[in-house]
Amino acid sequence: MIGHFFSKYDPSQNDKSKFEQLLDLFTQLLTYTSGDVTEAMDWLNQLDRKFQLTNDEYGMGDFIEELKEKGYLNENPVTGQFNITSKTEQTIRKQSLEEIFGKLKKTKQGNHQTFKPGMGDEINPETRPFQFGDTLEQIDFTNSIRNAQINHGIDSFMMREDDLEIRETDFKTQTSTVLMIDISHSMILYGEDRITPAKKVAMALSELIQTKYPKDTLDIVVFGNDAWTIEVKDLPYLQVGPYHTNTVAGLELAMEILRRRKNPNKQIFMITDGKPTCLKIGKKYYKNSFGLDRKVVNRCINLAAQCKKLKIPITTFMIATDPYLQRFVQEFTETNHGKAFFASLDKLGAFIFKDFESGKRKTVY
Repeated sequence: MIGHFFSKYDPSQNDKSKFEQLLDLFTQLLTYTSGDVTEAMDWLNQLDRKFQLTNDEYGMGDFIEELKEKGYLNENPVTGQFNITSKTEQTIRKQSLEEIFGKLKKTKQGNHQTFKPGMGDEINPETRPFQFGDTLEQIDFTNSIRNAQINHGIDSFMMREDDLEIRETDFKTQTSTVLMIDISHSMILYGEDRITPAKKVAMALSELIQTKYPKDTLDIVVFGNDAWTIEVKDLPYLQVGPYHTNTVAGLELAMEILRRRKNPNKQIFMITDGKPTCLKIGKKYYKNSFGLDRKVVNRCINLAAQCKKLKIPITTFMIATDPYLQRFVQEFTETNHGKAFFASLDKLGAFIFKDFESGKRKTVY
């Protein structure tokens, strides 16, 4: 019979130790609580009471002590307050990468191939005859010696120019990416948590770049009423604020960052759930949350056009279902010649991963 058979989950069949199982849950909860250890531990205790995660041999107190011993938690000796360490932050990023992108193995540095033949870093399986100007390092001596033996015989072995074969190499490109994350109040409105999936994507993308593409750069810009950069290590603590959506400020900051980057390939990923509603004019904020304000929209469209001139594509991931926003996103995307995805929260990571990876397959002249 073809189909799927479902059975009740048996935790005893899990190959992970009790500590590893609890650590997976704890780091997941830390993402939702924005790094608040007390709140995450409270949730973990509630889950323990409901699902019996611990037992008489290994209790929650043992788990906390092991977290401290293994460097996941620091305890303030005066206040008794717990804080997560850099080791925990990295664990959360790795967990996000594994959850969203799958188990990607670390590869050699700068692994973005452009498929442009020439003197590059990555060996290409294709070969071609020797041409004037080729260097000794490009000669495939195994194939060349075999050609000489076939053409001239073993007894009177000689190697001529016609026997030489050249092994092509591909250049590896470097990419500078700015990931813009909307932290306006709407990212947690209507009973839907949109900021946590955005944080997970950012952490996964940063871990992917650090492990698989370490020559790339990733800058993270958050935008509400204003825009500012945050470090990768700050992502677990990122929270939504009582902000409007100043998309213009985010784009201007992203463009300024990319202007300083020397990589040939540059791109902007923007995760947002709503329309731009805010501008900063001088020291004052111009705000309008009702409908699409033409004054705000025009500034966004102008920046999209500027990015197009600078060859900076913008990929917009709209995690909202409001149909009236599609017109703005379509106009914005067509002006930039970029891309737009109306992504559900559970598919957001897959969308960004596929777009990031496909962007590496470009020829740079």
